[in-house]
Amino acid sequence: MINKKYLTEFLGTGGLLSVITGSGLMGQALSSGNDAVTLLGNSIATGAGLYVLIMILGPISGAHFNPLVSVMAYTHKQLRRKDLLPYIASQITGAIAGVWMTHVMFNLPIIQTSTKIRSGLGIWISEVIATLILLTVIYLGLKYAKKHIAMIVALTVTAGYWFTSSTFFCNPAVTFARSLTDTFVGIAPENILGFVFPQIIALILILQIIKK
Repeated sequence: MINKKYLTEFLGTGGLLSVITGSGLMGQALSSGNDAVTLLGNSIATGAGLYVLIMILGPISGAHFNPLVSVMAYTHKQLRRKDLLPYIASQITGAIAGVWMTHVMFNLPIIQTSTKIRSGLGIWISEVIATLILLTVIYLGLKYAKKHIAMIVALTVTAGYWFTSSTFFCNPAVTFARSLTDTFVGIAPENILGFVFPQIIALILILQIIKK
């Protein structure tokens, strides 16, 4: 029998990547090449989609959709050890499935590799800061404003698209999956580690800061 929590993490992360990828594609199609308009639509759609996903799936799995969030939950005994790796595997495979499903919807080749370069010291530092912000917001939101956590996280991500040079990836599963789409939201495979390492650094920092 399929574990409900693992399936929820798979479907939720897949849904999130579908929203991210699809809104980027639709934004480009409707904006006549204006990247600012595309980013606006992309950020609003992602925030809205994330809010819905957290609201409806949170009660089942916690709506992590992010290996970093799962590790943080595990360190605070909110996730059992036996569930940690299945959560992460579900998130990664779900993210990939979400990208591929979007390619199918837009009649694009399913298998792609991004050529979009996202690199440089400023972007790497941005990703450390962005991930620190997201994880801090989740930690404090769950502690002091749990009823509003979906809105808090969704608004943080929406804003993050605009005030960070890295556009707020903050998620290894999302980062890897976005290397598999040669669209507006893509990231070249050679730039993945330049995003994932800062994300892990941010996780280590936040775990030290909130350590009991």
